Amino acid sequence: MTTSREPHAIAERELCGLVNGLAQRIAEHVRERAVTLGLTVAQATALREMTGPMTMRELADRMSCEPSNATFVIDKLEKQGLVERRAHPTDRRAKHLVLTPEGTALRDRLLDVLTRESPLGTLTPQQQGTLKDLLEQALSRD
Repeated sequence: MTTSREPHAIAERELCGLVNGLAQRIAEHVRERAVTLGLTVAQATALREMTGPMTMRELADRMSCEPSNATFVIDKLEKQGLVERRAHPTDRRAKHLVLTPEGTALRDRLLDVLTRESPLGTLTPQQQGTLKDLLEQALSRD
């Protein structure tokens, strides 16, 4: 026996499966590309998210992880000479994370390999924008 909610439940289950499948394909894509550059997934994620100077908290938010995890990743990138911690311009308690020239060059290479054969690459820029808008709308219900 089906209820009046059954069609909606089926559609939601199918959509959840698709979103999960896409997330897995993206994660696999990032993992495969990160290895080619000698990076872990977390390091690749941090470099991808470093669009400019930012605090550890900002980076952790972008990476969807705890600040302690982001700190561990940044410690490794700093030891490799890819990231520097600098004084924050307005908050003396905080540090700004800044890519070194080597870090910027590696980030550029990373972005290049991530966009090649991306799971999202089959979508047009307009379709990607629509998907982004829809996902943001679904996530805004929190």
